[in-house]
Formats: sequence, C-alpha cells, structure tokens
Amino acid sequence: MNRKIRVGAVNYLNTKPLIYGFKDGEMKDEVDLVVDYPSKIAAMLANDEIDVGLVPVAIIPELKEHYIISDYCIGCDGEVGSVCLFSEVPLEKIERVLLDYQSRSSVDLLKILIKHFWKIDPALISTSEDYRKDINGTTAGLIIGDRALEQRKISKYKYDLGLEWKKFTGLPFVFAAWISNKKLDQSFIEAFNKANLTGLQQIDKVVNENPYPFFDLKKYYTSYINYYLDEKARKGLHLFLSILNTDNTQNPN
Repeated sequence: MNRKIRVGAVNYLNTKPLIYGFKDGEMKDEVDLVVDYPSKIAAMLANDEIDVGLVPVAIIPELKEHYIISDYCIGCDGEVGSVCLFSEVPLEKIERVLLDYQSRSSVDLLKILIKHFWKIDPALISTSEDYRKDINGTTAGLIIGDRALEQRKISKYKYDLGLEWKKFTGLPFVFAAWISNKKLDQSFIEAFNKANLTGLQQIDKVVNENPYPFFDLKKYYTSYINYYLDEKARKGLHLFLSILNTDNTQNPN
C-alpha cells in the first residue's frame, strides 16, 4: 500500500494503553491515527474511510471483509467497571432501559443478557444524546466508557455487563478488537502488535498522563480491563457472535 494505513481508535480511558505507543510516535511514518467514539469508528471502517479500527465486535458480521489483526483487544474476564446497566430499582422492577448510542457491542450484549440470562422484558429506548439525568424511577440506563465510571458513584443499582456475561457463560467478553477491512502485510501487523504492547508495559506512565478523580486507573487497567485476545477471549467472542446471529435471524427487525 503506497500510503499510510488509516487507523481509527476509541477515545476512552480504557484505550489509552493500546494507543500509547502510537501517540508516543511509534509507526508515525506508517499510520494516520484518528480517535472517536466506538460506533463512529465502526461506521468509518464499514465505509472504508479507515483501514483498521478498534471497533465493537458486534459489527463484524456486517463487514464485507474483515480480519482480526492484533493479539490485543478491549475485553474483560468478569467485572469490567465501565459497561453497566444503572438503575434506581432492582432488575425485576425495571420497565424502560435507555440504550447508549456510543457502542453496538454493549447494546447487543445487554439485549442478550435481558433475553437469555435475566429473562426480563423492559422497553428498550434508543438515544442520541446524554440521558444520564433520565435514569430515575423504573427507567434504567446502559452507560459505557468514562461516563460509566462516574455513574457508579450516583446510581443505587449497577449491573456490570462483563460480570453478568461471566456468570451466564463462564467466559471472558470482548467488547472491541482491532479489525481491518482488507489484508495487511505481516510486517505491518507485527509492528502494530508491538506498538500496542508499549503502553501495556508502561501502565504507570499511562496512568500519570491521564489523571482521573473518579476511579483508580491503575486498578482499572490491571484488574478490570483484559487487553489480551487469548484463546479463552476468542472463545467468548465466538459465542457472543453465535448468539447474536441466532437472535438476529429469529428477530430480523
């Protein structure tokens, strides 16, 4: 490819370790990096506006061509901390759920848990702007990312989707992975993996450069987020996509 590879990443605290190497100048001659929220990066990848994206895994079936190019991801093996259903009442009393517009994978995971694990039937309401003030009474809200870490201090009830998936399946969950929409040279992929690892090996530096009063970021990066797309994580990913495909086939609308 006779140009830089266009790479899109998510601009959340949980991605800071993965993009630290790129921000620090690694692959500056090979990569053009853009950051945005997950669903925007996903749309850019689908529209070939970027070549690689750290995208919600729920979009994988919609891509004409896709390759998981990295050994690293945004996932968890139990509690994730930053993807939660927040409510003022217990699960069984929730009547409406406001859905976070920023991530497809989290919304699809929530729908799977509602149907197959919790077995409740609230109305699901799409959103297009910040709705945290509307979480009240029997109206709950799915919140992801940095805003979820803040909401943990506000809502009476929080249902961590990573933990609930682990209870349901016994497996890790992968929220986002590095996906390309075309084949890339192996030499690029190896360098890309190395750049991802840079920040993971310097967590203290990442924490110091991103002061955050709402949550212990070192604990978040080392005890909540799982960055390694190992065999167990891939098994969890495949199960999620299998359930998602079955549900979408049964309920195409």
